[in-house]
Amino acid sequence: MTSLSLCAVIGCCVSRSSDFLSVYMRMKMKLLLFLCCVLWVSADVLHEDLAIGGCSENDRENMYTLEGEEVWYADFKQRKGIEPQPPFVDHVTCPECYEAAVAYQQICRTSLETALEAMKDLPLENDPPSSLIIYSRDDVDLGEKNSLICHVSGFYPAPVNVSWTKNGEKVTEGTSINVPFPNKDASFTQISRLDFIPQQGDIYSCSVEHLALTQPLTRIWEVEKTQAGVGPAVFCALGLTVGLLGVTAGTFFLIKGNECS
Repeated sequence: MTSLSLCAVIGCCVSRSSDFLSVYMRMKMKLLLFLCCVLWVSADVLHEDLAIGGCSENDRENMYTLEGEEVWYADFKQRKGIEPQPPFVDHVTCPECYEAAVAYQQICRTSLETALEAMKDLPLENDPPSSLIIYSRDDVDLGEKNSLICHVSGFYPAPVNVSWTKNGEKVTEGTSINVPFPNKDASFTQISRLDFIPQQGDIYSCSVEHLALTQPLTRIWEVEKTQAGVGPAVFCALGLTVGLLGVTAGTFFLIKGNECS
């Protein structure tokens, strides 16, 4: 396995209780090459922040993460920064970050050209996804809006191509996918979402295409509304009835005891 220690960094920070950390990035060679930096941390780390800048022959990426969660990334198609956190948390705002990301990409492209020239005779390597999971964002209620999550991880290089079907028909409306997220082993993770309204019996699928796969990798998800069981309600009612009978009987014998005395 060929690896390279190479960093093209816009910033990395880790808060920890002891020694300063070394910066290390293992990257496997492929013409589609990301330049980036990952911090390896030990068990005594308190908090982990990561800033990553990357580019390839066909793609660009700049993002910031906190505790392994993406808090900001540059959307070069919409020409703005995106804050993907849910609405119930405090958002990280960085008005100048998008302009800095654009400027960084020029440096990354120059570094990439130099790196590709130096690595042109090295063997190519691809890793297929090691994990593909599909699940619903919320508990399923028929007729209520929900989202399906297709979680793809362990692949190299990035990105993957994700497609959705409903009852065998391809679906594009309501779909989205995040930018590739680096794992600590230098592989990547991507998450695709499909907004949908569950109806009983509908069958959805998530298919993933990657350079290392000879055919798409697919997972199936079927709408199944779990009905509330009657057992707990019956036992609860029975227990309540027995309890009330016990209280009634106890009160009766208490009164009789007082009369006898």
